Amino acid sequence: MFMHNKRLQYTVRVSEPNPRLACLMLEQFGGADGELAAAMRYFTQGLGEEDPGRKDLLLDIATEELSHLEVIGTIVTMLNKGVKAQLSEGQMAEAELFAMVGQTGTSAKESILFGGGPALVDSAGVPWNADYIDTRSEPTVDLRSNIAAEARAKIVYERLINITDDPGIKDALTFLMTREVAHQKSFEKALYSIENNFPPGKLPGREEFASVYVNASQGEGDMTGPWNSGDQWERIDDLEQSMPIDGRDGKASVELSNSDMAALSQMATRLKSDVTKDPTTGTDLGAGPGAGRTKQLETAK
Repeated sequence: MFMHNKRLQYTVRVSEPNPRLACLMLEQFGGADGELAAAMRYFTQGLGEEDPGRKDLLLDIATEELSHLEVIGTIVTMLNKGVKAQLSEGQMAEAELFAMVGQTGTSAKESILFGGGPALVDSAGVPWNADYIDTRSEPTVDLRSNIAAEARAKIVYERLINITDDPGIKDALTFLMTREVAHQKSFEKALYSIENNFPPGKLPGREEFASVYVNASQGEGDMTGPWNSGDQWERIDDLEQSMPIDGRDGKASVELSNSDMAALSQMATRLKSDVTKDPTTGTDLGAGPGAGRTKQLETAK
């Protein structure tokens, strides 16, 4: 059950309309790292959570994210007040309206279809979709994903703060950005309250591969650090000598029935390449200068 308080969680003060800025703000309304995505991610996780502490945490933060969605949606609405009124009443000349929609950076969809309202799209007009929700119903996986999601949202808020000089908007966005930090802290505490939280899931990794670092990209720029060297790591640099890592021949195999083997042999015979021939192809016949002619053809007399 939900009850709506008509007061915003944080006061919104906008100095003047700015449709272009409103369009950018939609990234946190209907975008991949926006507030709706966060709310839906945590609600679905909370509803399926068996641990009462984590369930309470997830539903608390999910509900707060809806209040953040309201704050962002209100900012978008305030920034679009001018364009909404002009499009609705048509008091400006055609050229002026066209310029207002086209030159402010506002998408045509936002202006014409949604009339300047806070639609569930991102800053490019792409509709919100449930693919943004990456819940796996495994707490040690989902909490890590939540930490990353809050971190991404924090960075998006930083960028939005940097592109506006409106002090009221900066103030509200700074509040929202700070709440992302608080949520990261809560999710990390919840993750580390699970004693065995790594690796995720129940099945352990195979010990002989769990601490191997494969230096697979070699050449200028090779670096060492705690992520690939030290007592914890068995580092592999000689790939030619060390691969396949399982000590076998590295070839794929499958056990086939006699009928499958016969069919495979028949197919291989039918599709066998004749490497002794070099037939003239369409490329040979049609290639002009600089187009990669593959053969010298005799000039027809």
